[in-house]
Amino acid sequence: MSEFQELVKSLAKSREYVRDFYIYGFKSREDFDNKSPRTYDNERRRMESWLASYIRSCYHKNVKTVSLSLNTNLLSVNPLCRIFEAKSFTNNDILLHFYLLDILQADCFMTADALSDAIMDHFQADIETQLVRKKANEYVAEGILQTKKQGKRVYYFRSAPLPLPDTVWQSLMDAVCFYQIDAPLGFVGYSLIKHFDTTNTAFCVKHGYFVHVLEDEILLPLLLAINEHRDVLLKVQSNKPNNHKYVTPKADKKSDNNPADSIQTHNKRNRSNLSLQPNVQTLQVLPLRITVSTRTGRRYLCVRRIQQECFYHIRLDHIKEVTLMSENTDFAFYQQKLTECLPHCFGVCFGNSSHMDEIRLTLSIQEPYELYILNRLQTEGRGGTIKKIAEHTYTYTISVYEGMELMPWIKTFIGRIILFESNNEHLRTRFYQDLETMAAMYEV
Repeated sequence: MSEFQELVKSLAKSREYVRDFYIYGFKSREDFDNKSPRTYDNERRRMESWLASYIRSCYHKNVKTVSLSLNTNLLSVNPLCRIFEAKSFTNNDILLHFYLLDILQADCFMTADALSDAIMDHFQADIETQLVRKKANEYVAEGILQTKKQGKRVYYFRSAPLPLPDTVWQSLMDAVCFYQIDAPLGFVGYSLIKHFDTTNTAFCVKHGYFVHVLEDEILLPLLLAINEHRDVLLKVQSNKPNNHKYVTPKADKKSDNNPADSIQTHNKRNRSNLSLQPNVQTLQVLPLRITVSTRTGRRYLCVRRIQQECFYHIRLDHIKEVTLMSENTDFAFYQQKLTECLPHCFGVCFGNSSHMDEIRLTLSIQEPYELYILNRLQTEGRGGTIKKIAEHTYTYTISVYEGMELMPWIKTFIGRIILFESNNEHLRTRFYQDLETMAAMYEV
């Protein structure tokens, strides 16, 4: 039985556990029934080590329940960044890191052979020259070290710090403090703050999506693929039952489920045979854009699947692994097609481009006291047309691929809706059925 290790080579498994603890507050061993008890214990111990000051625990019937408590409104840094500090490091990686930086002091130039000998002389550690050279070349690529060549020999030396006036430096640190808490890939800013022993005293984010940092390991290669116009191979996992299949997303017209929550559908006839094991699929796609839900904060990857010749979105937190592939010469063509399609997407569903759901709302808006309602229609209506047809009466009209995605938003105007119309009979019937159900519930 392998010994417990706090340091890990891959965060794929840890990301899933930390996300569940963060979103749901707590998880017991029994809640992870698709994983072994030892896996749960190891991941819980790692999380307790990484995020000790935010961990709460209690016992119920001799069962320990662990919870993760974070108030994002009060935090000046994202503590979830700490999990990356334990990634991709073994004991030898850490030792070699400090060996190299200790030996390569200012104005010191050494070959890989000389570095290997110096490590043996100073630290009595026998590390092969090939491994030293590999690590040194990695640091060259990261900008930590630089090289110069004399004849056939390659010499390594430390990169000089960037000279900046104090006023410029302080402004730069303020920008980094803001970046690390509010921007994608904020771990970069988090690392700089720690490196320069700086604290964020200026910025806090209300309702910040701190959990996004867990997906940044996936986001980075996707952004690289988009920038370089490359296909990618994705391993996508859903916690839905195993007979789910990836299809062009289309809202389930028989349920209230938000189609943005998944791009998967299942056969309801076989519910009794469903497995609870996560379903992992491998997809070759062309990534085109990253989108963020203003309602849920979820991030999505918009892709073109070559085999199906269609666009659809994949939740970023469902992607477990990204492999970069060759350049796609049709990238510009698909980007243009996507730009033409997106105005008809209210959420993440592309539906059937040959058929549009047309929706027309007639609303009562009492001017000038309810002008904020007009502002909502303009800012949240995503391209819909607003027209005044009578005193205190307006219409909002829009054509989209999937009208069901609008329903939660439309229902926020109940009390002001005079008439709901649509060329999709199911939408119209469903809207008024929901009103009747609500009226019965509240005995109206």
